[in-house]
Amino acid sequence: MHTRANGSSTTPAIGLGCMCLSHAYGTPPPPEQASAVLLKALDLGYTHLDTAALYGFGANERLLGETLKGRRHEYFLATKGGMFGLDGKRVIDGRPETVRRNLEDSLRHLRTDVIDLYYLHRWDKQVPIEDSVGEVSRMVSEGKVRTIGLCEVSAPTIRKAHAVHPIAALQTEYSLWTRNAEVAALAACRELNITFVAFSPLGRGFLTGELRDVSALPPKDIRLAMPRFQGDNFEQNLRLLDGLAAIARESGCTMGQTALAWLLAQGPHILPIPGTTRLDHLEENLRAQDVQLTPAAIARLNVLINPNTVSGARYSAAVQAEIDTEEIGDL
Repeated sequence: MHTRANGSSTTPAIGLGCMCLSHAYGTPPPPEQASAVLLKALDLGYTHLDTAALYGFGANERLLGETLKGRRHEYFLATKGGMFGLDGKRVIDGRPETVRRNLEDSLRHLRTDVIDLYYLHRWDKQVPIEDSVGEVSRMVSEGKVRTIGLCEVSAPTIRKAHAVHPIAALQTEYSLWTRNAEVAALAACRELNITFVAFSPLGRGFLTGELRDVSALPPKDIRLAMPRFQGDNFEQNLRLLDGLAAIARESGCTMGQTALAWLLAQGPHILPIPGTTRLDHLEENLRAQDVQLTPAAIARLNVLINPNTVSGARYSAAVQAEIDTEEIGDL
């Protein structure tokens, strides 16, 4: 098992994003299937599990807590607060009292006394980041949180937060087709010795080559509201897949493994957390640690899939307005 620094801990180079077991991509799998994925993940050697209060409005945390009770010592637990479900709606609230209430709820749902890595899921722009991080730092002092993380924030915000309390990890979307982190966030993490946790490293399934018809997506799938999965944008993006498939074949691995191996090659401080509802994909993703892409293959991937060749924004304008990240053009 290949390992990398994860804040003050060490975990396998690839972790498990748990969101899709309860949230976002249409009707979630039945509880028994979701539980089977989590149990198999631990058996395969995944030790970094990532969840959030938002996922399923608490359902995902409860799933982990119920399924993995008695095995808490086997995994590094990351969850997020400051963005959650309330009365059927998504709420961003970084006020100290809300962040604390979120944390207490998460501890109860996850059946644990301490969270290894607790993120602010979004920066509430109505609240100074110093105030929100300051409250989490008090929870560190109380022994309820071991390390602090941030999600989807810019380099200046990282620095402001880091001045209040050391930030252990930044979680932001990063993949072959989402390169915003390359503007400044990756460099800031490298400079400040912060682990970079890459969510959606498979481009929300696109980079596996298995999604070629968005009309097959269920009605509530969040990808339907993302511009790069819509209309002409999606049709143009489909043209990238044949080249990716060719490089994967030459590299002796799947398209998804190629995308993950590319990401691991971008820096030793990067930890991808692909999610899945399938047992075979669990194994496939973990084996990407063993793929060594040649410099020539990496160069070809960079020419094939980059901000100039990907069509469409990653988020709608309304969602983009909520986050605080450097953007490359309209990506």
